[in-house]
Amino acid sequence: MIKRKVLLNPGPSTTTDTVKMAQVVPDICPREKEFAGMMKKLRDDLLKIVHADPKEYTSVLFCGSGTLNIDVCLNSLLPANKKVLVVNNGAYSARAVEICSYYGLPCIDLKFPFDQSPDLSLIEKALRENPDIALVHATHNETGTGILNPIRDIGALAHKYGAVFSVDTTSTLAMRPINIEEDNIDFCMASAQKGIMAMTGLSFIIGKKNIIEESRNYPKRSYYCNLFLQYDCFEKTGEMHFTPPVQTIYAAIQGLREYFEEGELAKWERHTRVFNAIHKGLEELGFRNVIKKELQSGLVVSVIYPDDASWDFAKVHDYCYERGFTIYPGKISTTNTFRLCALGAIDEKDIVNFFATFKDALKDCNVAIPIRYNDKEA
Repeated sequence: MIKRKVLLNPGPSTTTDTVKMAQVVPDICPREKEFAGMMKKLRDDLLKIVHADPKEYTSVLFCGSGTLNIDVCLNSLLPANKKVLVVNNGAYSARAVEICSYYGLPCIDLKFPFDQSPDLSLIEKALRENPDIALVHATHNETGTGILNPIRDIGALAHKYGAVFSVDTTSTLAMRPINIEEDNIDFCMASAQKGIMAMTGLSFIIGKKNIIEESRNYPKRSYYCNLFLQYDCFEKTGEMHFTPPVQTIYAAIQGLREYFEEGELAKWERHTRVFNAIHKGLEELGFRNVIKKELQSGLVVSVIYPDDASWDFAKVHDYCYERGFTIYPGKISTTNTFRLCALGAIDEKDIVNFFATFKDALKDCNVAIPIRYNDKEA
């Protein structure tokens, strides 16, 4: 038995022992036909998660974290003399803007408050006034805050004005149900350590074949992170262009097996139970959310630090960590926050146990309960 840790950070997520042990396999050269066959099935199964038609869509595997996927889509899918529109209301959409800056890609950084849903009328205005926008990029669940963005509506606007729509679904895919066509998505992406509940090091992009094939004629901005180059290698050889993360792929295959055994809706119901239990525990202690609950993704809760001189996130974190629970700092530059997430192989009972430990941590640090805030809303 492997000691179990409950990870309430936004990834990597808590894994099952069977996923962990799936990595313990005989050594194999990743250029063997047997291994290429495994990757072919993995790629096919990834399409099923988002209900993608294999005649129109494909999945392309890469070594790396979720940020690599954003890099690949932005640098690979922009034609010459065209612009990217980034719908920016959080840390991960801001990261997309940074990637555009590093490649020198013409980019419209359409900023919105981090705690509000993007204004669709302003998105349409930007598209109408900039007919050279060829690629629109948005984040489904801004993991820094937990806000859920209206990707179906954004995608409809992108398509209305002839643009390709890429969505960072790293923190929603295989958790919140996604239908790639109904949600107006051309490209979505994730990493194995999130919704699939496997291991870090394997990422993938799901997108339209015809657009990938068109992109072979676009400017080449990266060698390792070029979408067509990787796709073309898979189509011709069944292999990654470069060495794949072998054991991580075995774990991802097991994670996918367990995903389909649990079922899309049952898994989302479980994540929802965890999310509701997190809210219940926070409310009982008097903590406040950064994002209104109705705007939250159902997967990440961003919590405001109390106005208490005894509050010390590091001490609270360490107390919980020593007892098997991991909490995570926030990602908002203007507000001190921490995050509790409903990802991974956990359920409501784990959250009940966590809050018993968390309450003890607050007492150990002499933090007043109920939690204090200085303004009148407390």
